[in-house]
Amino acid sequence: MKYAKILSLTRFCGLATLVIYWTFTMLSISKNPSFSVMHNALSDLGSSEANEPYLYNYGLIISSPLLFLFSLHLMAMAKNKVQVVGGAFITIASLFLAFIGIFHSGTAPHGFVSSYFFLQFFIGMEIFCCATSKIWTTMSTVLFISALSGAFLHWPSTATLEIYEIAIIAIFVTAIAVFNPGKLENTEHSP
Repeated sequence: MKYAKILSLTRFCGLATLVIYWTFTMLSISKNPSFSVMHNALSDLGSSEANEPYLYNYGLIISSPLLFLFSLHLMAMAKNKVQVVGGAFITIASLFLAFIGIFHSGTAPHGFVSSYFFLQFFIGMEIFCCATSKIWTTMSTVLFISALSGAFLHWPSTATLEIYEIAIIAIFVTAIAVFNPGKLENTEHSP
């Protein structure tokens, strides 16, 4: 019974990830008056040229374990192996979230770890939901196509693209938190 209660609470860890990330990001923006959402990348807040870059980078690193717990929640409540695979993809994404802070803007691996975080998360989301029910499959497919097509649209800045992609993540983690994933019903998608 205690395990079930803890599992139920971990569904909110995706939302907690966003709250921690945005809290540190807003603090970092407040310390960098020259930062512009319309001209910069969010990761510029963590570069060696930023004021107090550790704020942004620590925000990413501290957010990572919460996203990790969220992914473990997805795997623990999975009703089939495909859902476990989807959760595992998000587990890997949580590690790359920390890597974005470790390999901050201006380091060689930064571009790869940043891009791979988003790609890994969205693939995991799609795999997980496609093994759930028709409504979850439809939702995740719309989100996945939106995320993928968003990467090819013209944006005023990298930050605006990143905010768009983070908003898509927010929709997914909010849906998981609100609709109690422990009660998601499996349909004909079982392997």
